Amino acid sequence: MNKQDLVDAISQKSGLTKKDVEKVINGFVDEVTGALETGDKVQLIGFGTFETRKRSSRNGRNPQTGKAITIPESNVPAFKAGSKLKEAVK
Repeated sequence: MNKQDLVDAISQKSGLTKKDVEKVINGFVDEVTGALETGDKVQLIGFGTFETRKRSSRNGRNPQTGKAITIPESNVPAFKAGSKLKEAVK
């Protein structure tokens, strides 16, 4: 399912226009992105938690040259599924 499919499905279920649903989805994505940029986490009880995790620096290899490189530490986005979502997927 891509973004447009999601917009269509929510529009049909909620009775809202596709334009309004798209605004809501864009707003949701913007807010989650903003929260993660500042180091906050977003918890939706039963659905899951969006958060950032620190990935420590590590050694790797350049696949083109085979040369050893050091990959610097970074913050990466992560999603942890909630209990209701896990049950629904089983």
